[in-house]
This record gives sequence, C-alpha cells and structure tokens, in this order.
Amino acid sequence: MQGQGLQIMENKNRNTPMVAVDAVVIGEDKSVLLVKRSNPPFKDYWSLPGGFVEYGETAEEAVKREVREETGLEIKPIKLIGVYSDPKRDPRGHVISIAFLAKVVGGKVTVSPETREIRRFRVLPAKIAFDHLLIIKDALKLHKKKK
Repeated sequence: MQGQGLQIMENKNRNTPMVAVDAVVIGEDKSVLLVKRSNPPFKDYWSLPGGFVEYGETAEEAVKREVREETGLEIKPIKLIGVYSDPKRDPRGHVISIAFLAKVVGGKVTVSPETREIRRFRVLPAKIAFDHLLIIKDALKLHKKKK
C-alpha cells in the first residue's frame, strides 16, 4: 500500500486507542458462545471470542479470524451490535471494540492456547470479562428484534 502513495501514520507524540472485535454467536436455543480465557487480563473468566484488529485488516475479517483462532469455528458476521469505547473497559489500556452478531457457518469446536474451554450458555456465568455482559445484552435485544 505504501507504493500506492499512502503513508503509514506514526503517533510518536500521542497515545491512540487499540481496536478490537468481539463476536456474539447466538444458537437456535438462544445460548451464547463463550470462551474461558487462558491469559490475563481476566484469566479464567468467560468472554466473547474476539481480539485485536491487525493492520490492513477489516473489522469483519478480524472477527472471522479471531473466532477461528480461538474456537475453530468459521463464522459470518450478520449485523453490527455496536462500538464499545469506554476507556476503562480493558485494564491493559484504551481499547475500542466493534461487536458483531454472527452465525456459525462451519468448522469444529477446538480449544486454543488462548482458550481453556468453549461452551454455550443459556444462563450466563457470573465471571464475564471486560464489558462483555453489556455487549451480550445488547446482542440479545438485537437478535430478538431480528426475529
């Protein structure tokens, strides 16, 4: 891309937020797919599958990659749930998350080094990482409207 006249912007004089993605996969039985985190922050808490967007990647590509890496599942993002930008949502620093409602289109559930366990919940567990409970609630409202 640099050869096409674009320049990579460097922020040597100011901090900028990181961009992440999260996927809410709701089953036919209204269960929500969660992963148990292997690493800090929130080690051993349940979270939505997701992670950081890589340079040159769209948010939709990133959410598909992250879900595949963390769960082994192939997904299709269906709808944008929202953008979650509270500077305190992640203890590592200011992380803006773009959350998608998604459906499984293939793959096989497989744990990864980032995930200790993968489960579907109809009743959500008590220990949910980050602001993922808010994202799940917003997704369930959106999913209900979609029907």
